[in-house]
Amino acid sequence: MSQVEQIEKQIERLSREDLADFRAWFLEFDASVWDQQIDADSQAGSWDSLISEALADYGAGKAREI
Repeated sequence: MSQVEQIEKQIERLSREDLADFRAWFLEFDASVWDQQIDADSQAGSWDSLISEALADYGAGKAREI
């Protein structure tokens, strides 16, 4: 049994209260991991071409208010 499968089994056995606590913790944890990845991608320049393209489109009048 993989580690993920073991964790899944443990989660299935949680009480409603513990599951709610786990869910809240996991959502915060997952958001933090996502934020760290976005920050790392930004610092690595991964977004530079998309930003340049968006700014060029905006400058060319290809954008509209939303």
